[in-house]
Parts: sequence; C-alpha cells; structure tokens
Amino acid sequence: MHDDEPLLRPSEYTAALIQVLRARAAWAKGAAALEIGLGSGVVLAALGALGAASLCGVDIEGEAVAAGARLLHALGYGECARLHCGDMWAPLAGRRFDLIAANLPHFPMEAGGMAGRLPSWSCGGADGRRLLDRFLAGLPAHLAPGGRAVITHNAFVGLDRSRVLAGQGGLALRIAMTVLVHISRDKLALMTPGILAAEDERTIHRYGPYAFAEMHVVELARPEALGD
Repeated sequence: MHDDEPLLRPSEYTAALIQVLRARAAWAKGAAALEIGLGSGVVLAALGALGAASLCGVDIEGEAVAAGARLLHALGYGECARLHCGDMWAPLAGRRFDLIAANLPHFPMEAGGMAGRLPSWSCGGADGRRLLDRFLAGLPAHLAPGGRAVITHNAFVGLDRSRVLAGQGGLALRIAMTVLVHISRDKLALMTPGILAAEDERTIHRYGPYAFAEMHVVELARPEALGD
C-alpha cells in the first residue's frame, strides 16, 4: 500500500470487521471470498491471509480498485484476486461466493462532507440505508450454498429493518460483536438531525466533547448455515 493513499486509510469499522473474520477463520479457508466496497483492499488481504482460495472485490471508486490491486499484488495475492470498478452487485451477475464481507458507507449524512476522505466515504444518505438496503436485497442471489456474509452495521440505522429485509431473502441475521466507535465532531455535525436527536444517549454516548456510537458486526446466512 502506498503512503500517498490516505483517503483510503482503514477505519475503526474496518478493524472490527477484520477482528470478526479472524475469529471465524475456518469460514475463509478455501473460500471464494468477495468484498463489496473494497476501499483500501485490506479486508481482502486479511481474507487472503486466512486462506481464501480466491478474492474478488468491487468498488465504485476507481482509486479504491487501483489501491486494492497494489496491496494484493504486493502481498502475493494478485494471481487469485479479481477486482472490479462498478456499482455493488452489477459486475457480479450470476456469481456466488462462500464468504462475503462489506463495510459499506452507512452513516446518515449526505455526500462530500468530510475533509481528507473521498466524497462517497461513510455517506449512506439521509437515513444511512441507501447502500445497505441494496446490499441486503442482492445478497441472497450471490451467496453460495452454505455461504455467509459478515458486514458492519451502525446501531442507529435500524438493525430490526435489516433483520426483516434479510428474512425476506430467506436469510437470518445475528450480531457477532458490538463495539463503540469514536464519531468526530465534524462527522457528528453532518448526521441527519432527526436520527441524531432520536439516538443521542441511546446508541450515541457523549463524554464532554467526545461522542461514541454503537456499531455492530453482523453475520448473515441461511438459518441452517448460521446455526454452527
């Protein structure tokens, strides 16, 4: 990874996602693995280190695809990696994967507000669900039999709604881990006011000038696959 790519630096969300994937290393071994929202490429690199047989990544940002390719080639995963610049599931018609990871932009704010990041970073639209809902709608068609997905999910964007959407596709959802992530004052100021008002002191916790929010890493699969 080049030091001149700070716009794609991993976040606390990325770290939590990798922690859960490492705790479930058996899921990755020999798997056809996919990441939606490639970013820096480090999640795919982690899946490669855990023994995934193939790595596929999709990102709408060309910079992310280029950075991910550089990282995976530098780590020796270039031959088993295929990266696509495109819109979520669009480049993957007819393809299924054993393990799908995603740390999608799903903060309730509009685009282009954070200095030092790409305009699409973290932006999930007014309710935070613009990409999350599309991901959940397309997920069943891209999971191989017995396949699983592991994704980040802010607590303040409606876990119950995600559970319902997953169920409509025949999938079950369970929380693998909940952590607190720091939300900067600049980012908090961009949050949709109605969501901020509803979630303050519920899933958002303030200590003086500092704010932390609950974030889940969740697993999704057919109920029989998620039971183990």
